[in-house]
Amino acid sequence: MYGFYRLAAAVPVLKVADVEFNAGETLNLYRRAAAENAAAVVFPELGLTGYTCGDLFFQRKLQQKTLDAARELARNSSATLLVFGLPLLHRDALYNVAAVAQNGKLLALVPKTILPNYREFYEKRHFRSGRELVGATFQLADETIPLGPDLIFAANPDAVFGIELCEDLWAAQPPSTGLALAGAKVILNLSAGTELSAKAAYRRELVRQQSARLLAAYALAGAGVHESTTDAVFGGHALIADNGRLAVENRRFDRASSLIYADVDLQRLGAARNSESSFHDCAAPACRRLQLEPVPESPDLAHAGLAAHPFVPPESERDERCAEIFDIQCAGLAKRIEHTGARKLVLGISGGLDSTLALLVSARTCELLGLPPASVLGVQLPGFGTTRRTHHNAETLCRELGVETRVIDIVPAALRHFQDLGHDPAVQDTTYENTQARERTQLLMDLANQLGGLVVGTGDLSEIALGWSTYNGDHMSMYSVNCSVPKTLIRYLIAWQAAKSPEPLRRVLEDVIATPVSPELLPPAPDGAIRQETEELVGPYELHDFFLYHFLKYGAEPEKIDFLAQTAFADRYPPQEITRWLRVFLKRFFRQQFKRNCSPDGPKVGSIALSPRGDWRMPSDATDGVFLNW
Repeated sequence: MYGFYRLAAAVPVLKVADVEFNAGETLNLYRRAAAENAAAVVFPELGLTGYTCGDLFFQRKLQQKTLDAARELARNSSATLLVFGLPLLHRDALYNVAAVAQNGKLLALVPKTILPNYREFYEKRHFRSGRELVGATFQLADETIPLGPDLIFAANPDAVFGIELCEDLWAAQPPSTGLALAGAKVILNLSAGTELSAKAAYRRELVRQQSARLLAAYALAGAGVHESTTDAVFGGHALIADNGRLAVENRRFDRASSLIYADVDLQRLGAARNSESSFHDCAAPACRRLQLEPVPESPDLAHAGLAAHPFVPPESERDERCAEIFDIQCAGLAKRIEHTGARKLVLGISGGLDSTLALLVSARTCELLGLPPASVLGVQLPGFGTTRRTHHNAETLCRELGVETRVIDIVPAALRHFQDLGHDPAVQDTTYENTQARERTQLLMDLANQLGGLVVGTGDLSEIALGWSTYNGDHMSMYSVNCSVPKTLIRYLIAWQAAKSPEPLRRVLEDVIATPVSPELLPPAPDGAIRQETEELVGPYELHDFFLYHFLKYGAEPEKIDFLAQTAFADRYPPQEITRWLRVFLKRFFRQQFKRNCSPDGPKVGSIALSPRGDWRMPSDATDGVFLNW
């Protein structure tokens, strides 16, 4: 379904050297995963015998019993890829291998190449590295089975699997690196790591980082607590990561069988590889590509962990991420002040979200540079639509931050301009609105000239994407500190600032967050409330930020974005409303590129930005027909 595949990592209950019991537990968990439409399920290393058999691995009886069990497991396999571990005797040498089965067939055997031989691990006593088995085969009765570390398994261009075993991942050059470069988008790791204090955190980070480095999904299943505990304990750690994101992990030391799932967007990983040019700068090794039969696609996104607000960091990372974003904004502005020698930061303060964040950044930047708060000039520019609430909030913000304040009523200048144009002010059209926006920008620019300063822009990434600005009005500034911060993240950043601010400032910041987003260009309602709410005109910003993220980050097609949004916002918006606003997003995004092509400088704070100088290059007159016809 739109490139999503369900991966499973299983840790079964085990009896050391009891092959029949272990094969039965493996089959039970496999059938459960297959019933959940998993594309692939990975089991622990040497799972048919147990990792801790020691010198019993040399016993011919155990070797033969294990091989028989492997054949029987393979015969019971279905469309879901089954990957399990066993010892394999090949040409008088014993190998630690992963068996790969599907639809009743044993398809291949992948040997471990990096064998630990330190502390609690002595694998070289029993096993031989499989690195020399490139291009090899294994004869099983009348079947010739591909054997070697150079195998990848492709069901289709998206669902391509590679396999490595435990220590392979901990090596300086993991085999999974070459497998990914050869096309594998999913790495399955059969593991048997012991548990030591803090080791799980290190393992978790290894998996997460390898998935990020390879732009891949990575699923690991570790041997559980029923392994021998003669000298060490195994925790049964299982986890699945996706391009640097830990999607899911189990609870270690569980004495029951464990089975975890993650729905992974393999199509998205392919798009990331396509746009990340450095991925293809490394040479891909020669690999044998085995064709699989179709594997199940995810029937739903029950295990996808789909974020409705992809730009907003999780609560556990809130302080660190918000501080980092704020520091990036301040560092960019500080450098521009030092370079230009600006004596004043001039910005329009409306009492809304964007200007509030820009004001907080400006005040903090002056503090970093040892400049007094009055180096910031907060200009209130009330017009026809300014409400008492926003005017009060703007006034309070400037006072609490100690910045210089000026109030310039733009109504007389706008009326004079209407007179010059021959425009009836009773006609509240685009001319009526844009006159105010351009008058405000003209005043800010001229004040900056007069005071030897620069105009700090307040527009955010969401507005830039939608073109929700007046060309050469609020569209323009001398440095735009919010240009890569989307609206959903701005709310979050201001809330973060409010939480650590003194009481008077905290209250006004919280009210700014609660105020409806509006350009305030049309007169207020009779009761003084804001009459012109942006989200009623162009749609909810949380939807547009979601659309923007998936459209730019991974090049998702509109029908997929629509499906993802309907999943993420199922409890908030009816499907037809999501589709309607997605069409609005696409139309505006294509038709407003001319504004983005001449946007001012500003710092990039995340992985998505729309600067024409490095992040998004698009012709201003590109048509949207291909993207709207779905």
